[in-house]
Amino acid sequence: MNNKVYDMSFAKVYPLLINKAKRKGHDQDEVDMITSWLTGYTQQQINELLDSEITYGDFFLQAPDLNPNRKLIKGVVCGVRIEDIEEPLMQEIRYLDKLIDELAKGKKMDKILRQEK
Repeated sequence: MNNKVYDMSFAKVYPLLINKAKRKGHDQDEVDMITSWLTGYTQQQINELLDSEITYGDFFLQAPDLNPNRKLIKGVVCGVRIEDIEEPLMQEIRYLDKLIDELAKGKKMDKILRQEK
């Protein structure tokens, strides 16, 4: 199953997302903004969690306010269509992956955050 991903340390996974964005000319502030939008964590909470032992799975399970607009996120990550993922926790994880992919591909932040009018 996917327990390996769930049990990974948030402090080990998050820098990988940041590095992916940086390789394409983006920065940690943008990754943090996307993460806050998706999960409801504040910047301070993200920083505190990076210094904690929280797992990647628990990071999502304990998210204070999952954004209802995350259901608008569609597409393929790791060869799997996000909207077809049946396991709720894996779907949450893949939402963040997809948003970071969009950032890395140069999509504008208002579109990434599903704010187009």
